[in-house]
Amino acid sequence: MSKFRTTEISNPEFENNHLRFITVKTPNLKGRGDICVFVPPDENLKDLPIVTLLHGVYGSAWIWAHKAGVHFTVLRMMTEGLIQPMVIAMPSDGLWGDGSAYLPHNNLDFEKWIVEDVINAVIENINATSSSSNLFISGLSMGGYGALRLAAKYPKKYKGFSGHSSITNTNQMHLFVEEKEINYSQTEALNEDVFKLMQQNKKELPPFRFDCGKDDLLIEYNRALHTKLNNSDINHTYQEFEGKHEWSYWQKHIEKTLIFFNEIK
Repeated sequence: MSKFRTTEISNPEFENNHLRFITVKTPNLKGRGDICVFVPPDENLKDLPIVTLLHGVYGSAWIWAHKAGVHFTVLRMMTEGLIQPMVIAMPSDGLWGDGSAYLPHNNLDFEKWIVEDVINAVIENINATSSSSNLFISGLSMGGYGALRLAAKYPKKYKGFSGHSSITNTNQMHLFVEEKEINYSQTEALNEDVFKLMQQNKKELPPFRFDCGKDDLLIEYNRALHTKLNNSDINHTYQEFEGKHEWSYWQKHIEKTLIFFNEIK
């Protein structure tokens, strides 16, 4: 039985480049949410890992595919034997304002949309996945914040996580968004700082990595997170590369995340 009142999925006759589109109605969004999914072409594949890939501010479910061509990257890396087959789930963030930050607020639960609904929608509709599929999560900028924060909060759910050019606390959202204040839920004591969540759950954290461009406006926040993690003896991988807060950087370095996830057993 479906966990959603309604589900719409794209017709294979009109799909291109192994991309599928799913729209489900969920109480967490009090409406519909969209997911763009890359599905490897071999129909006999089963129980494939599911990588949730989160976008940044201003974007939506289409943006990783149609601004970075991530589906072409995944297919090429699979063909070259660099990674095993995997399903890439690219959801919208719920489309609140310039960006929801993947947090519950304004009577909508953008957090549960990602950690529950997106996974359920993929498993229900993509035959190559199942409840036995390993789960991974990554993202860029606000999506990097979402990936680092959600995996740190739910460390037993994900086998690994990664962030690119990540916001590390919601107090950095003002650098990007028009909305000045988010009315967070009063019923849950939210921890909006990535490091504090990682410190709180340090014994349960799965393997994780993050990187940032040396000319990125978020570089000092990422360096500070790296330093705090080192000082707290929290195992992680941090890398810096040439580049700014831009799509050419993310298009290139998403490969490191995919290889990192592929190596986790």
